[in-house]
Formats: sequence, C-alpha cells, structure tokens
Amino acid sequence: MLIDSFKRPIEYLRLSLTDRCDLRCVYCMSERMRFEPHDQILSLEEIERVCAAFIRLGVRKIRLTGGEPLVRRNALHLIGILGEWVRDGRLGELTLTTNGTRLAEFAGHLAAAGIRRINVSLDTLDPERFAALTRGGRLERVLEGLAAARAAGLRVRVNAVALRGVTDRDGPALVEWCHGQGFDLCFIEVMPLGEGRAVQDAASLPLAELRGLLERRWTLADSPYRSGGPARYVQVAETGGRIGFIAPEGHGFCHECNRVRMSCTGLLYPCLGREVAHDLRPVLRSGAGDSDLDRHLSDGIALKPAHHAFAAGCSAASPARAMSVTGG
Repeated sequence: MLIDSFKRPIEYLRLSLTDRCDLRCVYCMSERMRFEPHDQILSLEEIERVCAAFIRLGVRKIRLTGGEPLVRRNALHLIGILGEWVRDGRLGELTLTTNGTRLAEFAGHLAAAGIRRINVSLDTLDPERFAALTRGGRLERVLEGLAAARAAGLRVRVNAVALRGVTDRDGPALVEWCHGQGFDLCFIEVMPLGEGRAVQDAASLPLAELRGLLERRWTLADSPYRSGGPARYVQVAETGGRIGFIAPEGHGFCHECNRVRMSCTGLLYPCLGREVAHDLRPVLRSGAGDSDLDRHLSDGIALKPAHHAFAAGCSAASPARAMSVTGG
C-alpha cells in the first residue's frame, strides 16, 4: 500500500486524460489557452501502465478527468480496459468528471464500460449566464447529456462553483432541478489556481453564506453520507435530496486526504493546492521495468505535504497552473 510521510494511505487517483476542453470556463482556463504538444501527452498505453502500477500499490479508485476527458480520442478504449479491472476485482471503482457536452453521445458507452457514477460540472440553468461563464457553451447540450446519463442508469452528481452574482441568484433553482432529476448537487468554492485566483478575488461566494441563503428556503440537516472525497453533505427535508459543500479554505480536510493527481503529461501532483510534482514520463519512456516505476510512484507520494496552500494565512503560494491541468 502507498503511505505518505504523514501516515495517510493513498487509495484514490485522479487522472487527467487531456488538458484540452471544448469549453473555456472563466475560473478554469484562459480564453486563449496554450495546450501541451501532442508528443508530450502520455499515450493511452502509457496511462494504462501507470494505472496498473497504482492499482498494484493499493489504489482502489480512479477518477478520469481533463480538461474534458471525453474529447480524448479513443478514451472509451481505456475506459473499457479499466472497467474490466473493476469487474474482475482489481479496481474498486472507476468514475469520471465531465462538463457534460458529450454525454448525449457517450453516456450509454460509459455505462456499458463499467462506469456507474459521474460528476458533471454545471453552474447555472440560465442559458445566457451559462454561455458567459463557459465563453460560448450551449446549456442545452449539457442538459441533453444529463438526460442521457440518467437514461443510461448512471448516478450523477452535479458540481457547481459558487460564484457571487450567479449562485446566489440561480442556486435555489439548481437545487430544485437536480433533486427533481434524482441528482445530488455539490457546491464548490472557487479554488485559487491559475484563472481561479482572479475570479476568487472578484466573485467567490463563501459556502457559509450560500448555506445561509439556502436555509431561508429549505430545512438542511447535516448528513453522515460521504462520496469518497472532501464534500460534506446535508439532507434537504423538503426535496429529499442531498447537497454537498466543498470549502477548501473554510473546512480543513487535508488530514484525511487519500488522493493524488496525475496530469496528462505524466506529472504526479501529490496535492492539488501545492506546486510540487514528480515527473513520471521519463520513467515510462525510458524502458524502465515495473519495479522502477513503482519506486518512482512511491517517491512522488513521499512529496505529499501535510496541508494545501488554500487556507488564509498559509505562507506557501497557491499554484499558478490552470485548474484544467489536474482536473480539480
């Protein structure tokens, strides 16, 4: 088993398939994003090998992210292989985070490949505000994708970034709609990564304030439910649904962090909120054997810090990289 320097077991890998995306969300990517050259991006075979190594060392859950993972060519081939590993017991769970724009095409294939639940990013049900936040995205494509996911039997959690002027207007409608569809909803504070640093200063909505706004309308009761990540959930008495809150600045969850992230170029990030990384691509492309790869994974895990750099008063600078590099 992978154990970091602070005795935390590492059981969860968040794996970026691509840094590319068909949207340009204001808190995630620059409008004129510069992407990695294709020869710097790991092949699907290299990604498969990294996944096998992590599983060999005790990882039980893999979440595929991006950018937008479903824009990666032949992503379904890799998803099918990982799904087989779920079916034969080598991997405990395979999940995916998506912007939803391609779910209408892929939802059935994802379910057939072994994915049982997904997270879908959706900040508002207002088409104009959605287009502004995503710099040109079409809300109807995401809604069609969510309908396809529901029809395919996928469990869905909608993730919404809490933004002043958006979430305080549209959050209640999003709660009603998600719970009417049978979806969980999770609100996430803006994280000060890359583009998010400017958005945080201008438009971040603290979740404590948002919860107070929601409590004027509904009865919220803290729930023991956990989805395997840092979200803390409440049950809404009137709708019967759940709302999650992820507040990296207001709620310290680092002591129980069991996850690491890897970029599509092979950079292993032990912590979302720190710049430290360990490059696995040279190892993968050097012809090194499994034992060398395992050793390098362990070396990367050893770099995992005790805490992220998001909390107020932390002396470490938050990372400059875009959110899309590691998929959040």
